[in-house]
Amino acid sequence: MGIKKKTTKNPPVLSHEFVIQNHADIVSCVAMVFLLGLMFEVTSKAAVLFITVQYNVTISSNEGPEETVVNHFHHGIKDLATVFFYMLVAIILHAIIQEYVLDKINRKMHFSKTKHSKFNESGQLGFFYLFSFGWGASILLSENFLSNPVNLWEGYPHILMPFQMKFFYICQLGYWLHALPELYFQKTKKEDIPRQLVYISLYLVHIAGAYILNMNRLGLVLMVLHYFVELLFHVSRLVYFSNETRQTGFTVWAVLFVLGRLLTLSLSVLTVGFGLATSEQQGFDMATGNFNVLLVRITVLAAICLTQAFMMWKFINFQLRRWREHAQTPTLKKKPAPPKSKSKKDKGLQDL
Repeated sequence: MGIKKKTTKNPPVLSHEFVIQNHADIVSCVAMVFLLGLMFEVTSKAAVLFITVQYNVTISSNEGPEETVVNHFHHGIKDLATVFFYMLVAIILHAIIQEYVLDKINRKMHFSKTKHSKFNESGQLGFFYLFSFGWGASILLSENFLSNPVNLWEGYPHILMPFQMKFFYICQLGYWLHALPELYFQKTKKEDIPRQLVYISLYLVHIAGAYILNMNRLGLVLMVLHYFVELLFHVSRLVYFSNETRQTGFTVWAVLFVLGRLLTLSLSVLTVGFGLATSEQQGFDMATGNFNVLLVRITVLAAICLTQAFMMWKFINFQLRRWREHAQTPTLKKKPAPPKSKSKKDKGLQDL
């Protein structure tokens, strides 16, 4: 993320600088159009597609003396409209956090350009991971998915979802889609764009894959696990920026990162490789949402394994770079440190 430079004159209307400086207000106006559409009967049906969760299914339960009604949801093409609206909401919230929280801290701390960019990244992602981890964990507890691992594949395909789970997936897709225009709004450096695109694409592919293939339970468990580890990393980086001697968080994160990768692979193989492979519901049927065939299972496992291998490769390179820098520390203490030595250390701790 680049630093917004203050200018004394207003940029021309609809110029790149004008859009970047006022993108939150522009997006807010677009979102307000959908909200205003709810007020008029002519446009309310179209506005509802963007704002509310679609594909409601009402199920009656006769458990107990009285009949109870439970609402569940499934996915469909109309979800694209809902994801688009909550992508707009994510852009607005991004701007609010940036202006009213992160920018104020930046002005007090007087970070360098490199630290400024990394602090903004960790600040934004820290808020998101904290919120998503808490929300996802509450769904896992309320739906009792963690009581028995068999729940991850039993009854597949899991077409129907409770409201909280479907809304969680909608918000996740909206957030990671909003990260694409943010590359432009935040003036991301050209050399950083490929890394960010790979990062965003991996999230979108895996979340959308779990959602479309009706593996939403496994996807939710893996997201909560991953978000907890990522939250620890970004909190550790924020603490490091405040005091460079505090690096204990990175050590704890390194241990949990490896354990997280092993647990992710174990749950994936257990659910897809063994659970679904021995399930009675075998076959490919788009109408019923059943994708339990060998080709799909191999593709899912291959995608997960390759992603975990890629993350471990990045992690190992990151740790090797840190160890080399620590090994050079005694030499740097004896000799006057060159001006760029500190920036290299910062880069080594922040590249991942």
